[in-house]
Amino acid sequence: MSLFKPTWLVQAVYGLTAARLKEQGIRAVFCDLDNTLLVWNNPDGSAELRDWLAAMHDADITVMVVSNNNAKRVGRALEKLDLPFVARAMKPLPIGINKAVNYLGLAKQECVMVGDQLLTDVAAGNLAGVRTILVQPLIESDAWNTSINRFLEKFVFMTLGGKKHLHYSEDLNGK
Repeated sequence: MSLFKPTWLVQAVYGLTAARLKEQGIRAVFCDLDNTLLVWNNPDGSAELRDWLAAMHDADITVMVVSNNNAKRVGRALEKLDLPFVARAMKPLPIGINKAVNYLGLAKQECVMVGDQLLTDVAAGNLAGVRTILVQPLIESDAWNTSINRFLEKFVFMTLGGKKHLHYSEDLNGK
């Protein structure tokens, strides 16, 4: 079960501050796209997202999307945000995360994978040897193919101690 255990649980990607990430030696944040960085059915993003991305940029922390979606879909979604990405990442396999690490030329301990799914994002990050952050989905509804993962995820959560024992914090310090 350690494959599915995140390093941290944080309410939303926007709760990650540059100061806390730097304290952990993190120089790159790999983000899942749908329901982690953007609402899956509204790719325009929010002011909160743009402010967070600006803060990461100002702190010289790279934000890079690692998504199972195809390049056309990811490119369209990120068009206004101008972020680097790895498409067809094949999560839960570590292939996409390893590509991102190699592309940036960083050590794995300088990277973190952030996502809203244990079975894909957290598993891929753990298999790749980077730290992982599980965030709550931005909205309750999912694309049809993600609904299957959410159903299976309930059993993994129970094995990890249940949602009662897994507490989402506002930031990496557990507050």
